[in-house]
Amino acid sequence: MASPQTLDLDDRRLLAAWAADCAERVLPLFERHAPDDTRPRDGIVRTRAFARGEIDAAEMIRRRFETGRAASAVRDPAARAAAFAAGQASGVAHMGAHALGAAAYAVRAAGLGDSGSDADELRWQIGHMSAEVRRALRRLPVLETDSSGPLGSGLLASGGLAVTIRALQASVVEAP
Repeated sequence: MASPQTLDLDDRRLLAAWAADCAERVLPLFERHAPDDTRPRDGIVRTRAFARGEIDAAEMIRRRFETGRAASAVRDPAARAAAFAAGQASGVAHMGAHALGAAAYAVRAAGLGDSGSDADELRWQIGHMSAEVRRALRRLPVLETDSSGPLGSGLLASGGLAVTIRALQASVVEAP
């Protein structure tokens, strides 16, 4: 049985586009420190192609780790977080919950970057969600309530990443 964090293909394509937008906003923080390393940008391009239906999930799954490995090429914390954001966006084809990871790492990168604008980044992400993206995000389990994926008890469930994911999940809850 598939994890509830996986979501169906249509939802993963929707979330991939949103996650790519989140990751791309902080990509300059990585490229400033590693201008010749195209892995994060290439990963975002592939993520957008997946969102448009031009690349299948199997191809994205085979290549999803390439993008995030770029984080080991830089020491700057904002640059590392930006690479992780792109890596998480690449993982959405495998499991929709990675979209929240991409957004959380983008917020971290923005907060560690020159402007220190993590709150502004989070507001942008929430404002940039379409109604369809909100619906898809609502289908994901709440952080730490399902152990079968990235929203389990691992890295995304701790520290500032968890705070951001909880804020994103709270923002999509339907009003009573």
